[in-house]
Order: sequence, then C-alpha cells, then structure tokens
Amino acid sequence: MPRETLGEFEHQVLLAILQLGGDSYSAPIVMEMEKRSGRDVAPAAVYIALRRLEQRGLVQSTKEEPEPQRGGRGKRIFEVTPTAIEKLRESRRAMESFWDGLDPVFEKR
Repeated sequence: MPRETLGEFEHQVLLAILQLGGDSYSAPIVMEMEKRSGRDVAPAAVYIALRRLEQRGLVQSTKEEPEPQRGGRGKRIFEVTPTAIEKLRESRRAMESFWDGLDPVFEKR
C-alpha cells in the first residue's frame, strides 16, 4: 500500500517550491530550504524527494530547453499539483489540532 501521509522533508520540499512561486528547479529549492531551516540540505536528497513526490502525483515536472551556459543540459522544472496542496492543507489542520490548547504549557517553560 502506498504511503498517504507526507514526511517532514517532503513537506519542506513542497513548501519551498510554493515559496518560490509554485514551480522551480532543484538548485533554488535547495537554497530556499537551507535559508528557511538554517541547515545544510543535500541536493541529492532533494532530487530523490522530488522524484518520489512526482511518482505520487504531488509534483509534476517539465524539461526546459538546454542552455549553452549549462553545458547543453536543460533544467527540470517542478510544479506542485492540486493534490499536493490538499495534502498540505490536511497535514496542517492535523498538526494544528495537536498544538491546540498547548500555549499555556509553553508559556510556563
């Protein structure tokens, strides 16, 4: 049975794409994730996550035409799908329900 929930890293990849305007290629996604998390992010891990998300129908990709400055290689642009948006909404609602009522606990500490 395929996994239905999103892992933390998958969340971050999807949210980074959305922060970048809804579609991007892997290098800016890595930089956005590093900027927002304050941690190093392995480009290979992002690429693997993007492939996994694409297989699950949560991102779709298109290949851009090759550019001479990139050594003749085209970029693969990833876009978040409506299905991913709904999964992110569901996940956010679920996580917020766990946090609901805990503000006093954190104010004490």
